[in-house]
Amino acid sequence: MKIKLVHMIALLTAMAVLLMYRGTLDTMDYFFQDRFMQKESAVDTRIAIIAIDDESINNFGSWPWNRSVHAQLIDTLAEGEPAVIAFDVTFPAPSADDPDSDAALITAVSNAGNIVMPVFGTFASSAKRGGIEALAMSEPFPALKEAAAAVGHINTIPDRDRVVRNALYSFASKGEQIESFSGVIYKMFMERSGKQVNTNMLPLDAFGQFHIPYTGRPGQYEAIPYSAVLSGDVPADYFKDRIVLIGPYATGFKDDYLTPLQVKIPMYGVEIHANIIQALLEGDLKQELDWKWNALILLIAAALAYFLFRKWNMIISFLAVAAIMAVFVIGSSYLYSRGFIISIGYVVPLLIISCIVVVGFHYVEELLERRRVTDIFGRYVAPEVVSQILRSGEEGLKLGGTRRELTVLFVDIRGFTPLSEKAEPEEIVEILNEYLDLAANCIFKYDGTLDKFIGDAAMAIFNAPLLLEDHPMRAVEAAWAMKEGSAALECKLIERFGFGVKFGIGIHTGPAVFGNIGSKSRMDYTAIGDTVNTSARLESNAKPGQIILSDAVYQVVKDRVNANSLGEIKVKGKEQGISIYELEGLK
Repeated sequence: MKIKLVHMIALLTAMAVLLMYRGTLDTMDYFFQDRFMQKESAVDTRIAIIAIDDESINNFGSWPWNRSVHAQLIDTLAEGEPAVIAFDVTFPAPSADDPDSDAALITAVSNAGNIVMPVFGTFASSAKRGGIEALAMSEPFPALKEAAAAVGHINTIPDRDRVVRNALYSFASKGEQIESFSGVIYKMFMERSGKQVNTNMLPLDAFGQFHIPYTGRPGQYEAIPYSAVLSGDVPADYFKDRIVLIGPYATGFKDDYLTPLQVKIPMYGVEIHANIIQALLEGDLKQELDWKWNALILLIAAALAYFLFRKWNMIISFLAVAAIMAVFVIGSSYLYSRGFIISIGYVVPLLIISCIVVVGFHYVEELLERRRVTDIFGRYVAPEVVSQILRSGEEGLKLGGTRRELTVLFVDIRGFTPLSEKAEPEEIVEILNEYLDLAANCIFKYDGTLDKFIGDAAMAIFNAPLLLEDHPMRAVEAAWAMKEGSAALECKLIERFGFGVKFGIGIHTGPAVFGNIGSKSRMDYTAIGDTVNTSARLESNAKPGQIILSDAVYQVVKDRVNANSLGEIKVKGKEQGISIYELEGLK
């Protein structure tokens, strides 16, 4: 079965759908999400970060600090009546050498009544679809956990390219569901603000994660040094009714991650929590389409590409495909703003690869078509004619002619009729093919164009369609090669039938018109004019084995051939006689 363009596009589409199902090109999908969907916008001022930064470490010494410092911070903040205070810092075990600091921290947490403490789960290296369960969990030491208003997990799970794009809403631990740190903070804030909590409609994926629509780049959220709050430089009432996140804000803590808005500059974990909380506060939740819907979009893109490649020429098709890609990119950005994430990381590569494949397909198709046309059409006309038509395309097949000086050669088999009476039809065809094959090869050898076969005769033209220097001599050389080559064929016929056949050849040079002659439905590439008629008349006057040259041919080649004058003959259609010569050999 011949491979068609539709087969190629269908195969590419099927491969793209399979890759989409397996998630093989998700990194490409992430690229388009990061570049064209995620958009920076204003940060929510209800969220404030108290940073454990280099300045604070210089003031309080190396980390970890005495827990009484954190107790002091909580007491200070509590005076300003913030809505929620959340620590992105773990306290997994009691202090071994300073129980008083633990007691101070527990008391401060208990008195504040709005403290969220973190827990951290440890998972298997790979996860199955469905609920994720922790192998182990690190949480605040029991007394501190009991004093806290709530706990939430701070697990951050990057994608394959180490960029954090999704948040794990919850995971299971010993039969209990542990909600995310950001989700717990959001709920507490909404409840204390007297607003309705809405997390039931979170668009979770198969692993219980939801997309993070980042708002701020690294450093965009307000980050106040820890020491500035304790020193009183920033008053406590500055945090009234706000969400206060307390977390590492220095590279030494190794709590920084790559994010879509700034893939080269890491963002601290506490800032990621701020982005998640803002998305929950604003209800800016994105629903990622199921892969089946994305596969449908992929099929639509492939169908459009195929339609364009079939209907329009290649340049227009490529421009149209580029426009389709732009529409998909812009459309995906618009849909993202409306809460839907579509996969274009498979559509765009499919369209690009389709363009490359189409170029290769058309190149191979044209190459094969040229070869097919040359093989088939070349059996009827000279290869030069085939090449000219292939180069010219439809222009080469238009009716019309060109006037030029040509040398025309007619060759006929003498004695063929008697032979036909003695041989079987199959043998006649075989003999005829051998003689005509010899004639054609001799014509092609000397760059002539085989115009046509006429029964047991053939017509050739020299100097068309390709310009040919010294074309009268080329025709003479071709005729002499026919005569010499026919000797072996004649011997075979004498052995089989008792007698042979010979060529009779006539050659004339003069002006003629050549080109596609005929009708639009049936045309021949041929030459017409008096020169052609004269050459045919010379051939009809040639005896078996005789090559007759017109005077016009002889005057050009006389210094390079041996020829005898046969005088002047009268030919049909001409009032004056023609001087002719018999070719006897080449010098």
